[in-house]
Amino acid sequence: MPIATVNPATGETLKTFEELTPDGIERCLAAADAAFRRYRTTTFADRARLLERAAGLLEADQEDIARTMTTEMGKPLTAARAEAAKCVKAMRWYAANAERLLADEHPPEAEVRDAGATHARVHYRPLGPVLAVMPWNFPLWQVVRFAAPALMAGNVGLLKHASNVPQTALYLEDLFRRAGYPEGVFQTLLVGSRAVEGILRDDRVAAATLTGSEPAGRSVAAIAGDEIKKTVLELGGSDPFVVMPSADVDRAAQVAVTARAQNNGQSCIAAKRFIVHTDVYDAFAERFTAGMEALTVGDPMEETTDVGPLASEAGRDGLAELVDDAVRQGATVLCGGRRPERRDPRGWFYEPTVLAGITPAMRIHQEETFGPVATLYRVADIDEAVKVANDTYFGLSSNVWTRDDADVQRFVRDLEAGGVYVNGMTASHPALPFGGVKRSGYGRELSGHGIKEFCNATTVWQAS
Repeated sequence: MPIATVNPATGETLKTFEELTPDGIERCLAAADAAFRRYRTTTFADRARLLERAAGLLEADQEDIARTMTTEMGKPLTAARAEAAKCVKAMRWYAANAERLLADEHPPEAEVRDAGATHARVHYRPLGPVLAVMPWNFPLWQVVRFAAPALMAGNVGLLKHASNVPQTALYLEDLFRRAGYPEGVFQTLLVGSRAVEGILRDDRVAAATLTGSEPAGRSVAAIAGDEIKKTVLELGGSDPFVVMPSADVDRAAQVAVTARAQNNGQSCIAAKRFIVHTDVYDAFAERFTAGMEALTVGDPMEETTDVGPLASEAGRDGLAELVDDAVRQGATVLCGGRRPERRDPRGWFYEPTVLAGITPAMRIHQEETFGPVATLYRVADIDEAVKVANDTYFGLSSNVWTRDDADVQRFVRDLEAGGVYVNGMTASHPALPFGGVKRSGYGRELSGHGIKEFCNATTVWQAS
């Protein structure tokens, strides 16, 4: 895949970039190695000042970088602005909290004596250069939620971003440079996927984090496993959105539209499978379908647009194939189900779609729908709701709508997911751990869990 900015609203190639040569990659790796040896000794106060400065610059750049993101991958401009603001918030959160999160841990004195020591503690040290293989769907946020904790912990970053968002990738390197980070602490590597293996196998790279597809995760995990290097993987999701009889159905349907259509439906944590108790199924289906139909599809630069184009023609065509397969096998189209008729036929748009009557024989029952397509399931009771919710290879997050405490406890206990959001939609926040189970990956981002992923938890044992 060429490294290029292609506007998904028009299909027009706006700018192309040369891939780094092997010599260029070597220079970046050498710079990262040298930078880590110095940067790892900086204080939390030093790192916090740099990250705060980067946050301030990003805040000032919000409009420009939002337009760059929208141009490169098609998200509505309003959503792009919100993404930039979220990154600023996360940077400032880690600048304020990293020292506390990585403070030495001291076991109880009795346990220290039992270990034969006078003093003992756990001390957190950075691992080194971390390779980040990042996706296009949240081209700023996905990187910042890795970079902010990694840099505050004393690591340095090597970014291999998706090939269709090169200007966003280069902006990130420039942002950290302008903030005053030393040379080599954060670098963007304009390389294709074939270069990842060689970089990851290099002895100077300590670990890797990847957000992306299941095949990409398998590849990076296999290489890192062969090299015995730490990885964090955040892969696909097919999150359930369960609605029980005690739910506020109007509110659930309203939030469901946002949960499915956010980011043009291209989000791993977007709700995708809507599992509704039969007692409220008809009411929910009517309201949800009406809400999806009411969404405005159009130019993502327009303030009134709710859903822009999908990021690539292949992505749009793959989504259409899933819908067509389901319809051929008996699914009912409640709305959408096609490419919209547009005066300007260019661009990779797809109508917000709701499908009912889904069966396990349909591809869409198991495969992730990366676009504004929702599937509806009718269930008889909580047992069936849990069964359908867990009937997926993925386990990223989940949404549950109920005002019954017994329901809440059951879902928290039994849903196979990295998160359970009750009466609200899944959203990431710097203070809360984020990640999944099953084929959605392993490890955690954000919070104290995320910052410790790329640290060496060092036991310090001392006798007098």
